Amino acid sequence: MQPTLEQFITYSPAPERPPIRWPGDARIALWIAPNIEYYEYLPAPTPFKNPWPRVPHPDVMHYSYRDYGNRVGFWRMLEVFDQYRMPATVSLNMAVLDHFPEVRDAMVKRDWEFMSHGIYNTRQLFGMSIEEERAFYQDTMETLRRHTGRQLKGMLGPAFTATLNTPDLMAEAGFTYTTDWFIDDQPFPVKVKQGRLINVPYSRELNDSLLFQNPSFEGDYFLEICKRQFDVLYDEGATSGQVMCIALHPYLIGQPHRIRFLADIFDYIRSHKGVWITTAESIADHYYEHYYDQEVARLAGAAATGRD
Repeated sequence: MQPTLEQFITYSPAPERPPIRWPGDARIALWIAPNIEYYEYLPAPTPFKNPWPRVPHPDVMHYSYRDYGNRVGFWRMLEVFDQYRMPATVSLNMAVLDHFPEVRDAMVKRDWEFMSHGIYNTRQLFGMSIEEERAFYQDTMETLRRHTGRQLKGMLGPAFTATLNTPDLMAEAGFTYTTDWFIDDQPFPVKVKQGRLINVPYSRELNDSLLFQNPSFEGDYFLEICKRQFDVLYDEGATSGQVMCIALHPYLIGQPHRIRFLADIFDYIRSHKGVWITTAESIADHYYEHYYDQEVARLAGAAATGRD
């Protein structure tokens, strides 16, 4: 039988859900996701997705453009995070921890949270066998533990890739949340064979990678849509708490002509009360503690009456 979305996600229309309340009765749980990435200069070929836009390799132009983030953009972005004392959940290519210890130490010093974004951003999950993917999760978890002593709990699939086995294998490995499903503004349960898994909303809309490269909008537009999204979710959050994520890439937002717009975004957010500025893991923990069991039961009841 062909897999369907219902294998993983139960449909749940937003107006029919019980309300969510965040700590302090905040309207929005806001988290910032800097994508700290490592691209291989000569990645292995794959039949599924060419990691570089141009072949044959090396693609010096695109490689160097992204490596600007680790050499320069990260440090410029870091100054803004420090200025506004913003927490972060790093979407991390684990190879960064081995190749750029200075970047690693800067993130650890600030007690930033880490979620997996794979090993390299030039290696995808597409085409992996169950055994290969299972080993992949163990590798990412052991790498983070070796460098930081921390437990890895969440993942954004490397280069937005996944397999049909990804949710089950994540839960089996001990992950508690994924950010792969762009279908909601609130957390929701993901069906798995064993253990528990939820999705914490990430963003393809408030994402400098998608805006600044194609169709090539600029920093002023990024600021404007962040404000618009915030305003709508802030209003809706008076009824039921919403999640807002801003996804950043140092090689983009860390460019000299863009960095001030990040400060403007943080200024706007900080000017509002009722905002829980937090991390993906804290959002997941709060949802598990207060809503997960009830929501699983509610969705099961809806399915039993044919509501799914």
